[in-house]
Amino acid sequence: MKVLQPGLFSSIQDYGRFGNMKFGVPVSGVMDRYAARTANLMLRNDANDSVLEITMMGPKLEFSVATKIVISGAYLSPKLNGEEVENNEIIEIAAGDILRFGRRILGCRAYLAISGGFTTEEVLGSKSWYESITEFSKLEKGMEIAFNEDAVSKIETNASLKFEKSYLESNEVEVDKGPEFDALSESQKEVLRTSAFSIDQNNNRMAIQLKEQLENNLDPIITGPVLPGTVQLTPSGKLIVLMMDCQTTGGYPRVLQLTSNGINAIAQKLTNEKVKFSFEESI
Repeated sequence: MKVLQPGLFSSIQDYGRFGNMKFGVPVSGVMDRYAARTANLMLRNDANDSVLEITMMGPKLEFSVATKIVISGAYLSPKLNGEEVENNEIIEIAAGDILRFGRRILGCRAYLAISGGFTTEEVLGSKSWYESITEFSKLEKGMEIAFNEDAVSKIETNASLKFEKSYLESNEVEVDKGPEFDALSESQKEVLRTSAFSIDQNNNRMAIQLKEQLENNLDPIITGPVLPGTVQLTPSGKLIVLMMDCQTTGGYPRVLQLTSNGINAIAQKLTNEKVKFSFEESI
């Protein structure tokens, strides 16, 4: 698969690399597991097979051999040889076909799965790209991405699939309590339960900042572990949602922890879009 144009930010990702956070190595991996898993399973790939994560503005790709692909997640107006193709459907690819993306309609990140998965280098148990760990961090013009050419023949199915896209349209982000949640005052907790927060322009695979501030009178904490989905409260009152490429430790109070569904949802939001934390009834 040759990259004719790289798009805004596209990278190879799987579920991430685990067991290395003690060495300061981020988990990385897909920002929206639901979409990536859907695309892979439609092709009878393993759910953890590597996919191409595409952010907002997609690449232009040329395929050198026949294969099959599925695109899931955000709808970025994909076209194959100039003809529109749909998300969440198996797309037949012939040698010489060109896939490109157009106007963003819904969501922020799309996932392209290919029969058998991409066969890029595995580092520390994962094919997820991350700067300084893997050779590349994003697609570059002229790059050629290898995939398993022999896997396409095994796909013989007439099954259909309903993709639950409500999380792409909703502003709700599912959360649990963070370790320092109970140190907040009742008024601070109420703000988190009831307020909408806007996505700041400072958002990427490492973290998503929220614009609105929460009054913060908490003492700093001793540096402790953080995970993708940890919501930190900074001294200035800013909320920072850590994402898949986040650091492994931090010294800001960890007031919330996004669930896996919450991470999927916020990963699909754009700058200035609003989110509202959806708490379990017991919180």
